[in-house]
Amino acid sequence: MVDTLAMALGLHPAAPEFWMPLAFMGLLCLVVLAAMVLDGFDIGVGCLSVFAPQSLRPRMLSLLSPWRDANEFWLFLGLGLFMAAFPLAWGRVMGELYLPLTLMAVGTLLRTFGYELRVRAPREMQSYFGRLFGMGALLTALSHGLLLAQVVMLSQADTVQLGFSLFTAVCAVAAYCLLGASWLIMREGGELRARAIFWGRRCVRWAAAGAVGVSVVLALGNPGIFLKWSSGLTRALAACLWVGMLVAFVCIEMCLQRMINTSIRSTALPFLMTLLVFGLTFAGLTYSFFPYLVLDELTIWDAAAAPESLELVLVMAAVALPIALAFNARVYRGMFGLSVPPEPPEFGR
Repeated sequence: MVDTLAMALGLHPAAPEFWMPLAFMGLLCLVVLAAMVLDGFDIGVGCLSVFAPQSLRPRMLSLLSPWRDANEFWLFLGLGLFMAAFPLAWGRVMGELYLPLTLMAVGTLLRTFGYELRVRAPREMQSYFGRLFGMGALLTALSHGLLLAQVVMLSQADTVQLGFSLFTAVCAVAAYCLLGASWLIMREGGELRARAIFWGRRCVRWAAAGAVGVSVVLALGNPGIFLKWSSGLTRALAACLWVGMLVAFVCIEMCLQRMINTSIRSTALPFLMTLLVFGLTFAGLTYSFFPYLVLDELTIWDAAAAPESLELVLVMAAVALPIALAFNARVYRGMFGLSVPPEPPEFGR
């Protein structure tokens, strides 16, 4: 497959002009997936804090403390890689997606501003900055839905695009809320876990509807993508992807229903199944668009920087990424399992 693709481009598979843009695209996909998943539960908990009782908000936000700075690392890393590796696509992407990207930047700024000042503010002001963090998370989730809808429906009429964009934005908020709720179920007990179960049950079907809607519109709106998924071995791949998503959504629904009717206990299954849904959705979108950055117009090789520049960025990434990954692996190792409050130190008399 790689040889066929290289021949179609008139390049040798071992030529830097061919494999370096491909390598950077793979690296960028991994970073985007990490940002979507690891920053996703942060966004989801922030969105849920808008609707949570005032008495539960401080605990919800305090659970995020060990990972707040690490979560934002993936977003900036992805932006840096995209600008360095594919500079010829930056202007086109910004021109097409300036509104959702601007909303995402504003939402990220509000999240950072609200969370950091909540920790440092006087007690009477902490609730205000906590709400600001929640509104920033809600705006970020909405922007992700708008961005996805705009990418999927670039060639559609404005009226149709507006309706689908609003639907996708709502479903994106539901998907992030589901991820945040399933993480809270795994991390916390008591009233917060009980409310997280109900939040998750309200969101799971909206998230499923969003995944189906985006897939159907993407396939029917672009004959090339429909043909790509319906020919040869890719039909079996598409069937496996859909079966996997169906099983994941059914498992989430059944697990949350069982926790309401029988017992409320700590479990990581809803969180792991939600991660699987996010991963399968991203894998399907990546395969659908590959090798384009702008569908049917700009490939990764058209937008890539010169091989010399890519080689320099690759050397820098090879030095910096192992250190960053080691740091993040140490930070994220405690994100699973029940949160245990720290024991107060014993002071000598």
